[in-house]
Amino acid sequence: MQLLVGLGNPGNKYETTRHNIGFRFVDALAEQQGLRFAAAPRFQAETVEWKTGAHRVLLIKPQTFMNNSGESVGKLARYYEIESSDIFVVYDDLDLASGKFRMRTGGGHGGHNGLRSINQHLPDGDYHRLKIGIGRPPEGQEVTPWVLGRADAADREHEAHIFAALLKEMPTVLDGNLALAGNHMHLQLQEK
Repeated sequence: MQLLVGLGNPGNKYETTRHNIGFRFVDALAEQQGLRFAAAPRFQAETVEWKTGAHRVLLIKPQTFMNNSGESVGKLARYYEIESSDIFVVYDDLDLASGKFRMRTGGGHGGHNGLRSINQHLPDGDYHRLKIGIGRPPEGQEVTPWVLGRADAADREHEAHIFAALLKEMPTVLDGNLALAGNHMHLQLQEK
């Protein structure tokens, strides 16, 4: 079993915010595969199981709010006895421009409160990070209203291209071959 975690905040109020890009990605994957999320209250999450090839993957949307995402992820990882190396987290990244993405394994939280919480609730930080760029706010604008602001039309177009490329590469990602998946995605995005 593997965990694919989309980070975001629960509730309609946050659905279209930049911070909820992780939720939107796992929603897009579930929709593509004809899956429906269900509440899993004991894990403070919405979950659905996806079987693809040799992989059994639990898609997760923590319902704890972003800053406490690790509570949900940690509970699920312990319950299913899942190693950090079988956990994939999709989230927004301020340090990447809108339309950019990066995948890596391990590392710090980079100031992202969702990752900070996950790092506190897992035995190590060796999980895989699938970062989707939202860019930084314009000069003089605070970060919080930016990440909790609505993605504009250009951002949503970038997001759609990244989602399409990432959905196509999910089998390679789940095999743990992030570098190969990343190369394929870059090529796909250059064709846009």
